Amino acid sequence: HWDYTNSTPFTLFQLGACAEPPTVEGAESVWSGNRQARLSVCAKRSATARLCLSADLTGISTRTTARCTAQPVCRRGGSMLYTAKTVSSKLKTSIIDCCLAGPWLEKSVLISGDALPFVLIRRGLTPQSRERLLAAWRSVFLNTESVLWCFLLLSPKRTSAVVIKGPQRVDTCSMAEYNKLKGMLLNMQHEGVAEGTPANAMNQRKVLVNTMFKYMDMNHDGRISSEELAQISMKKHLEDSLLECTMQDLLRYDDYNNDGILNLQEFYTAFQVVQLSLPEEERVSITTVTVGLSTVLSCTIQGTLRPPIIWKRNGIVLNFLDLEDINDFGDDGSLYITKVITIHMGNYSCHAYGYEEMSQTHVLQVNVPPVILVYPETQAQEPGVAASLHCHADGIPNPKLTWLKNGLDLQPYSSKQLSLIANGSELHINSVRYEDTGAYTCIAKNEVGVDEDISSLFIEDSARKTLANILWREEGLSVGNMFYIFSDEGITILQPGNCEIRRHIKRSERIMATYEEMCPKSEGVTPQHCVWGSAVSVRNKYVYVSQPFQKRLLVIDTQAQKVVQAVETDPVPVRLFYDKSHDQVWVLSWGDIQKTHPTLQVIVQASVGELHRTIRTQFQRVEDFYIPPTNLIITHVRFGFVFLKVESAVHKIDLETFHCIKTISLKNYSCVPVRMAYTHLSGYYFIQCQGKNHSSPSPQLLIDSVTDAVIGPNNGVTGSPFVSPDGRYVVTPDNQSKKLKVQTISFQGELQLNHELNISAPISDLVFQPSFTESNQYVAVASSALGSDLLISDLSTGRSELLRNLKEPLSSSHWPWGDVNRVVVSSGLFGQYLVTPAAQSLFVLDGRQSSLHCEVSDIKRGNTVVWVGEENVVFMCLGWFDSLAFTIYQVLRTGKDKAKECSKPADELSNWNPILELAGVIMAECPSTRHRRWENLDLFIHFGSGKLQGHDLMHD
Repeated sequence: HWDYTNSTPFTLFQLGACAEPPTVEGAESVWSGNRQARLSVCAKRSATARLCLSADLTGISTRTTARCTAQPVCRRGGSMLYTAKTVSSKLKTSIIDCCLAGPWLEKSVLISGDALPFVLIRRGLTPQSRERLLAAWRSVFLNTESVLWCFLLLSPKRTSAVVIKGPQRVDTCSMAEYNKLKGMLLNMQHEGVAEGTPANAMNQRKVLVNTMFKYMDMNHDGRISSEELAQISMKKHLEDSLLECTMQDLLRYDDYNNDGILNLQEFYTAFQVVQLSLPEEERVSITTVTVGLSTVLSCTIQGTLRPPIIWKRNGIVLNFLDLEDINDFGDDGSLYITKVITIHMGNYSCHAYGYEEMSQTHVLQVNVPPVILVYPETQAQEPGVAASLHCHADGIPNPKLTWLKNGLDLQPYSSKQLSLIANGSELHINSVRYEDTGAYTCIAKNEVGVDEDISSLFIEDSARKTLANILWREEGLSVGNMFYIFSDEGITILQPGNCEIRRHIKRSERIMATYEEMCPKSEGVTPQHCVWGSAVSVRNKYVYVSQPFQKRLLVIDTQAQKVVQAVETDPVPVRLFYDKSHDQVWVLSWGDIQKTHPTLQVIVQASVGELHRTIRTQFQRVEDFYIPPTNLIITHVRFGFVFLKVESAVHKIDLETFHCIKTISLKNYSCVPVRMAYTHLSGYYFIQCQGKNHSSPSPQLLIDSVTDAVIGPNNGVTGSPFVSPDGRYVVTPDNQSKKLKVQTISFQGELQLNHELNISAPISDLVFQPSFTESNQYVAVASSALGSDLLISDLSTGRSELLRNLKEPLSSSHWPWGDVNRVVVSSGLFGQYLVTPAAQSLFVLDGRQSSLHCEVSDIKRGNTVVWVGEENVVFMCLGWFDSLAFTIYQVLRTGKDKAKECSKPADELSNWNPILELAGVIMAECPSTRHRRWENLDLFIHFGSGKLQGHDLMHD
């Protein structure tokens, strides 16, 4: 029975399992004060060996005993104890040969320190095996300075030993070799395991190791000793295959308490039997956090020797990514998310490394306080007519809407006059009376916040006359809420409510800055007509429109309704996008009609009234680009994407510096990107792919904006993706399968298929319009690329209908700038009208009624359309009383600084009374007010008289 423990400077062995040293006739015994480090040896008197053992084992006491009577079995060297200084390589060889090759071979034991701790030469060893073994041992001992023990078991009562000790042992059993040993033992055990072993990896390993422990524990005492390990090695003939490590290394590496045995727990540790637990009720954990705060997701998987916790999101490991908002992993395995936003919502999973079958799912829901918007801010009506006040609020969960009138609760259900439509999104008054005049406050409230805004209603006789200076649109002075249609003959400005053309800018009109014609004759264009590409509205102040054959953009001032500037671009500018977050217009130019030199340019400070120029970006061979839109919740966008021609990748760009910061490869999916869409709910990017084989559709891919990693295909959905403004619906027309697939994204970030619709013809364009029957819902309106029908589908219910006979669209040959040969354009968040062109006319649709509103004839090739809404405040220097009255009214009504024109930026105003500050700005900036004296200004404005009456505002 041999046990060993580690002790400085080298390993000692315990001979015998008894409490006292074994009785060996004439033996010399050397004892340590530590009972775990004992040694019995027999040595012949020699001048070289007399006290060397005591000298080498520092700190070990010795006792003199009787001389050894056993005859030396090896003439050269004898049964003596040697130090490294007195042993040569030749002597080493002699001792090895003496120990292993003598007639006592059947009972000899050769041990070499920790390098090869234990080998028992078994009986019946063939000469070939013996020679291989001898060669291996010679190689080890002659090339190292290991400790060599050769115990010659002559008889049960006679023991001789030869010890060769070097100054430092060389470890040949590395951790890698030790793991190979354990792997071999597991494989041997696995072969003998009966069927029915649990498929779970953790439980399967536990069963295997339990079985192996019972097999090695020969005396069934619940412990495995060195002697038992030796017997297993001999029984399994392991000495033929183990050259670097032996069974004794199990004790060396995994006997953690250094008691010379292995218990079951140490055996579990040696063979990595991890026992993990996760309560069933904690397998799914739901965490709710308010946007802007931080949160911690704690993994509750517990167990002895639990490996490190691995966190995943959408199958992507997070632990090794350098993320700015998921940047700290605690020792307890928690995941820290700082400044949570809506892209962080979704599922996160955690598991112990190597044990993915036991996984905990964390569902993160991000709540957002309401953000509210009312329309109109102010309106005037005459008695007897109907009036509507609209309120839109976004938030998570969906906000509940309530109304106040002059600060008091409104009870619409007790009045026949008032009615709430679409869950409070619209307050409708059937027939207004004088007493309906007031400030109507819409309040949006959900679990995490509240927001409110005011819509004011005035009821007066001849309202158009008395409120002329406040309600510009009633006198036709408003320039908002118009469609701009660009056609062969120029630009048509259309007011959709009564289908009135407010202005027609002819193609021959001059550009104010250069006095050039708006549409000069282009080479190859006969007869002369305007050719337009793409148009965008810039904060409802300007419209930018591209002229591909003129290598320029035109800038239209919506106040003056005139073309004020031409901006030169690269040849053939075909696509524009207004980045509201950075006030930039992005321009994609083809270089020529064959797209041989496509480039990407940017116009900065696009809403500033000055001469503009383009800045060329570093990107060449640009196929297309994508910049996510903003909404009430997401008011700033940092990154966009660029696609290059015939490249399976998207390039992520910084919208401030225009530099590429990352390339996301799509090669594994053979995807060349065609179009992208984005939802801020869980941060999914949807990519329409073009595969190598153009005849077969490629499925959409999903990219996680948190990790910038490709998640994989979007559930087999193919086609061009469109995402609703609130990010909750993804609508994909699949023109090959003739299906319109509608997916929803929950507030937990779960993407799932909602319903499918059959379509009879390919879809050209699709837009979203807010539902008029239910709040926070949308209707999808899609045009046909070939036919005269228009599809209208309620996304919440799946109900759909067709508007038929809207005439044929523009042919593809007459629209070379893309696939959208029939656009559909809505009239903003509160607008009920949409427009779509035919080849020779334009149709105005009533979205509330899902019907045709009117047709405007003589608009040829009017496939470039843009909607221009109202500014929050359209302020004009029309005179002191008019301007000041309007400014004071706005400030009092909303409590916010909203005057924009004729004033400094609101953040430059001091903290003084905002009315006085705004009045001072007006007097400083508007020439007509600079020499006016104004003193007695009233907090209440009587608009009818045109005068400001009351007490001294300067002292308020």
